[in-house]
Amino acid sequence: MSETLLYEGKAKKLFSTDDAEIVRVSYKNDTTAFNGEKFEKLECKGQLNNEITSFFFNYLAEQGIE
Repeated sequence: MSETLLYEGKAKKLFSTDDAEIVRVSYKNDTTAFNGEKFEKLECKGQLNNEITSFFFNYLAEQGIE
């Protein structure tokens, strides 16, 4: 599968895929505080963000919102 980086921010990266209907999201373990003055990596932060996002997208889909 071919992927192209579309966006990179503080918390995630967005990639295009071969399917125009699908965007892959990669969440980072990075954390910042005090307007970027403090930076740290937290193990599993990206995984937790992914699980939270999945929960809400699944809920919206169950409500008929896509």
